[in-house]
Amino acid sequence: MIKLIILDVDGTMTNGDISYTTNAQESKTFNVKDGLAIASWNKKLKKKTAIITGRSSTIVEKRAKELGVDYLYQNIDNKDKIIEEILKKENITWDNIAAIGDDLNDYKMLSKAKLSFAPKDAVEDIKQITTNICTKNGGDGAVREMIEYILKYNNMDSLKSLWV
Repeated sequence: MIKLIILDVDGTMTNGDISYTTNAQESKTFNVKDGLAIASWNKKLKKKTAIITGRSSTIVEKRAKELGVDYLYQNIDNKDKIIEEILKKENITWDNIAAIGDDLNDYKMLSKAKLSFAPKDAVEDIKQITTNICTKNGGDGAVREMIEYILKYNNMDSLKSLWV
């Protein structure tokens, strides 16, 4: 049973674009449909979520809080090391993890997770090793698609049944 989902940010929760204003303010866009799925996983189903990203951003911190994310790690080069720490805290194994990523810094994590997902627009090397390639691009519903798949995989209620 999947108990923890691990999310990359740029290219999965967002479309991968990073914009800067003339004042060097960073901008990211998140998909609200992904957000509802993540919040449902966390708050309604009482499951765990970790965001592990190679960059650092106050925008990601704000979004993680909004969604009720349990673990947020930013500016991480070795995602496996962080995941091992979480596994010990939660007393679970890689067989209880589903992860989504889009680029080579996600390779090891995706290789070890029980269920691995890549957005439709992920790099080819990642698509070749994941168990599931989403029909949606990063930042355009790929995370929601992953969560809906996991709910079926776990024989759990659908997102619709949680809200309607």
